[in-house]
Amino acid sequence: MNPLTAPLMPPALDLAGIAVFALSGALLATRLRLTLVTVAFFAMVTGVGGGSVRDVLIGAPVFWVRDPWVAPIVLLMALLAWFTPARWWEGKLLDWADALGLAFYAAFGAAKALSYDVEPVPAMMMGVITGCVGGIIRDVFAGVPSILMRPELYVTAAALSATLCVGGIVAGLPQGAAMAGAALAGFALRGAALIWRIELPGYARGP
Repeated sequence: MNPLTAPLMPPALDLAGIAVFALSGALLATRLRLTLVTVAFFAMVTGVGGGSVRDVLIGAPVFWVRDPWVAPIVLLMALLAWFTPARWWEGKLLDWADALGLAFYAAFGAAKALSYDVEPVPAMMMGVITGCVGGIIRDVFAGVPSILMRPELYVTAAALSATLCVGGIVAGLPQGAAMAGAALAGFALRGAALIWRIELPGYARGP
């Protein structure tokens, strides 16, 4: 990989996305009345889990280990969830922020995989892993139905974003333009699912 071609996300946007994911994990732990240590663990797993798995699989340095800001931001989100009233987080605002983070990180993960010479189809899968695996791990630890098992368009939105990003880059679009366009498409699909409750049909064939 040529490091000059590695995908770059503005640091503020990167940290904001991690913060949203971390907060969603921490809030789930508080709703389950878990300890502060567990709340912090859920924040960390949700905030950096997907990107960590991606980096291990593509042979990249794990992105947050040498970053001085990621771990403090994650722990700050855990404390925020712990010390604030639950009513502050009611409504759809966090869902929309999560949708935006999902779409951008799926595109970013796919682009990063391509920059490490991963083939296009596995790169798409790396995008989905980046956007979704942290939430899947969170749900498994919490003992709640995983986003992977629910019919809502969540993983599908990540897949759309990752696929369009890879397709755009392979077709010769500038990396930034491909990432932005793909992320907006994934966000639009996830947003449509939130507004109109669009779901995938389940398997219905008989024996």
